[in-house]
Amino acid sequence: MIEWSVLLAWIVKATVIYLGLVNVGALMTLAERKFSAWMQYRIGPNRVGPFGLLQPLADGVKFIFKEELMPAGANKMLFRFAPVIAALPSMMTIAVIPFTTKDVVLGGWNIGTFSIVNLDIGVLYILALGGLSVYGLIIGGWASNSKYSLLGGLRASAQMISYELTLILTILAVVVMAGSLDLQQIALSQNKVTDWNIWYQPLAFLMFVVATFAETNRHPFDFAECEPELVAGFHTEYSSMKFALFFIGEYSAMTVMACLTTTLFLGGPSVPFLEDPHWALQIAAFLAKAGFFLFLFIWVRWTLPRFRFDQLMALGWKVFLPLALLNLLATGVVKSLV
Repeated sequence: MIEWSVLLAWIVKATVIYLGLVNVGALMTLAERKFSAWMQYRIGPNRVGPFGLLQPLADGVKFIFKEELMPAGANKMLFRFAPVIAALPSMMTIAVIPFTTKDVVLGGWNIGTFSIVNLDIGVLYILALGGLSVYGLIIGGWASNSKYSLLGGLRASAQMISYELTLILTILAVVVMAGSLDLQQIALSQNKVTDWNIWYQPLAFLMFVVATFAETNRHPFDFAECEPELVAGFHTEYSSMKFALFFIGEYSAMTVMACLTTTLFLGGPSVPFLEDPHWALQIAAFLAKAGFFLFLFIWVRWTLPRFRFDQLMALGWKVFLPLALLNLLATGVVKSLV
């Protein structure tokens, strides 16, 4: 039987992490608008709350009370279910992210490392669940009975499947370096700054970061929802909370990818130049690193122009896939000889 203290610790960690994920997603919508306004010499949201900080709350209330529309000829069941499929996998993958490698002790109560669950196959768990979100976009596009939505869903499936190959191969290179599929062990293998995988796998790091933009349908790879061509892509016909769920899924996926990049390449919760940091410092260091990558998502969106779709596919299949294979081969050869 499970001890009550273990069950309570799991509930506390799950509650804090999932509330944090949802709140980060909400705050990212505000940060996106604020940073874009700053880069374009505009004011941005400044009416709701001090400095516009309550704008995400106002948006949430608006989504709840907006009218829900059902397109004529749409598949009603799949139309309603698609936003859930898009949002749920990205939210579930946060469960295996290790925010600390040390046990968290609160008032003498040891709740273990700050992750919902430690899996020996955490990398496989993320890859398996992360790949399911593409079905939400495809189903949402098809079920809407709109040619623009259908084209958006097809584009999403093409680019996500293409760049998933690069994503998997770059992660495998890190797995070879650490000798484990456990994200906790991968983080522990980078305890020192000099051990961070970004120094040993710079090519894999670059390709992984670019692939995360394609996987999350972020600019300059937002072909699934580009307004000049497809109105709004796969979610054109959605409104109210169904529309909001697609965005919750997108920002949750961004957050998970930022956390995964931190874990795989920047030492996870390790604190630079500190051998044995306190668990609170580990959480702060992890959040700071992940926060940089979240800012990078916004920075790139308002800096680079959008690619053409054929350029996106050519980059994935003709450049990144061969390079990722060669990098994995070279990593395996070097590890076998050292």
